[in-house]
Amino acid sequence: MFTRTLDPTFSDTDALGHINNTRIPVWFEFARNDICRLFTPDLDPRKWVLILARIEVEYRAELYFNAPVELRTGVSWIGSSSFTVDQALYQHDRLGAEGRTVMIHYDHQAKRARPIPGDVRAVLETHLIDAAVFAS
Repeated sequence: MFTRTLDPTFSDTDALGHINNTRIPVWFEFARNDICRLFTPDLDPRKWVLILARIEVEYRAELYFNAPVELRTGVSWIGSSSFTVDQALYQHDRLGAEGRTVMIHYDHQAKRARPIPGDVRAVLETHLIDAAVFAS
C-alpha cells in the first residue's frame, strides 16, 4: 500500500465551504502516480503504457480546507493485462472518500491490451490489499 499526504488549498473548496467533489478524483489520480511509476518510472507520457478503463468514487464525509488529507492506495486485483486500484481518503482519521479504478496495461500503437510484465506484476503483488477491509 502507498500512502501520501496533501494539504488542501483554499481553491479546492466550494461555495458550501468544504472540499469540492471534483477535487477528489484529481487527488486520487495524483496518488495513483505511485502505481504508474511501477510501469513508467519517470512518468514520461511518451513512454506511457497504461489506460484508465473505469473509475468510481464514493463520497463518505465532508472534507475541509486547512487540515491534511491522507490518501491510501493499494491493488485489490491483478489480471493478465488489467488490475484494480482501491483508494481511500482520510481527514482527521475519518474516511472521506473511497475510489476504485480499473487500469489496463496497454500498447498505444497497436491499440490493445498487453500482458503485465512479470517483474511489474511481482511488485504490484507486494501492494495487494484486502478490498473488503481496506477503507474500514
